[in-house]
Amino acid sequence: MLPFVSIIIPMRNEADHLARCIDAILAQDYPANRFEVIAVDGDSDDRSLEVLRAYEGRVRILHNPARIVPTAMNIGIRAAQGQIVARIDAHTVIEPDYICSGVETLERSGADNVGGPMHAVGGGPFGDAVALAMSSRFGIGAYFHFATQDRDVDTVYMGMYRRTAFERIGLFDEELVRNQDDELNYRLRKHGGRIFLTTRMRSHYQNRQSLKTLARQFFQYGVWKVRVLQKHPRQMSVRHFVPPAFVALLLTTGLLAPWAWVARLLFATVLGAYFVALTVAAAAVATRHGWTRFPQVLSAFAIMHLSWGLGFLVGVLRFGHRWLVEEPLPPRLRAAANQPLPASAGK
Repeated sequence: MLPFVSIIIPMRNEADHLARCIDAILAQDYPANRFEVIAVDGDSDDRSLEVLRAYEGRVRILHNPARIVPTAMNIGIRAAQGQIVARIDAHTVIEPDYICSGVETLERSGADNVGGPMHAVGGGPFGDAVALAMSSRFGIGAYFHFATQDRDVDTVYMGMYRRTAFERIGLFDEELVRNQDDELNYRLRKHGGRIFLTTRMRSHYQNRQSLKTLARQFFQYGVWKVRVLQKHPRQMSVRHFVPPAFVALLLTTGLLAPWAWVARLLFATVLGAYFVALTVAAAAVATRHGWTRFPQVLSAFAIMHLSWGLGFLVGVLRFGHRWLVEEPLPPRLRAAANQPLPASAGK
């Protein structure tokens, strides 16, 4: 018999995207009586609950008073009945064979967590440019943004986990407003687990569509990456320190430039070198996707890098009192949550 799968949607104020997400889940070619859908709502104040009620009997609705993703995931995991737990974000539309491909990949690879590439979808000139930037190696370093082949990885987009993984290592860290997936996946690998990416798990992610929302998103990623560093110093790689080092150098030399010619020279040299790299990367994207994209792609690259780097520096200051402090253990999956699986369960 196929394993029972629990699909968890952590959400808040997703009325514009939720129906497409749920419709795609309910259209899976995986047997309807072998998966459940759990939406964990964080006090939405838009039409999200109205949208959810239209799926009454097919989607379980749980409440998340903390309003953030890690608590939503933990609420969903504790309530889940499946041997396999999959996270699906409300901004994402999955292909009809997504669950089948994930279950098959888990069984074939023996991994503890599997996932697919993040195929970003734009919307308007700038949204399209963001999608192209996020799919470039120059934009984001994580492999799942530009994956072309199946392989073991450090982390995946969303993720489909064996329930036993949470029993071994605990649940999501409920402090981390952002980067909670990175932290959990690092902890999983630290305890001998494997994470595997397959290009067969196809989905489409609706990315940010304005300069302001993109900047806020990457600024928050940078801020909360500091907490991941404090909890797991070995999780970081050299690429994580490049944006904050670059921003710190620009800020320092820019402030000293009126009084020191060396600072002016260094500021101009660093900024000029970055602009050349930025231009080359944006031109490479424009060559493949049209030169009308060039200015927006260049802007998207710069916003992503500078916002992440500045966020990291702010995080260093914000969480400065947390260095060398013993970190609390992540929440545990209570044994009582291991409910017997239903013989069948309608969508």
